[in-house]
Amino acid sequence: MLIRCEWCLGDDLYQHYHDKEWGVAVHDEQKLFEFLTLEGAQAGLSWLTILRKRENYRQAFDDFNPEKIAGYDQTKILGLMSNPGIIRNRLKIESTIRNAKAFLAVQEEFGSFDHYIWNFVDGKTIHNKYRSLKEIPAESDISRIISKDMKKRGFNFVGPTIIYSHMQATGMVNDHLVDCYRYREVGGGM
Repeated sequence: MLIRCEWCLGDDLYQHYHDKEWGVAVHDEQKLFEFLTLEGAQAGLSWLTILRKRENYRQAFDDFNPEKIAGYDQTKILGLMSNPGIIRNRLKIESTIRNAKAFLAVQEEFGSFDHYIWNFVDGKTIHNKYRSLKEIPAESDISRIISKDMKKRGFNFVGPTIIYSHMQATGMVNDHLVDCYRYREVGGGM
């Protein structure tokens, strides 16, 4: 029997996310923007709630295409506000649009958002060696630095905790517990 991180047990969707995505290095621009959007939407809610709405988000937000989202107007915002398939929080919806514009500006300045964000970890996953969920932090020195820089660039809903979750989701950090079978699969050595 495979040993998994305890947080994903008890729900098939959570377990699938853990087994296939969490901690895997992401370098695709649209996928990076997707996780940034979903992590911001998750603020104050459970990640499982967001995972259950993920397909609705993909449809509502043009498959997380930042160019399209940056052009959303008040009519589109009102449509999103009436969409029961997503979190209908005006601040989070408007933040997604603002973040799309900031994302495009970062792409323009750095050539890609991938280059910008991964530069904070020298282009390599940080493999932590946690043995229990209690050891995993909610934020880190690096997530605080990234958060501060992103806020300066006009991003919103990018506090250090949200950014740390983004780092976990996109494989910038490997926070699988060392006895989890995925720890080694995503590059952690023992």
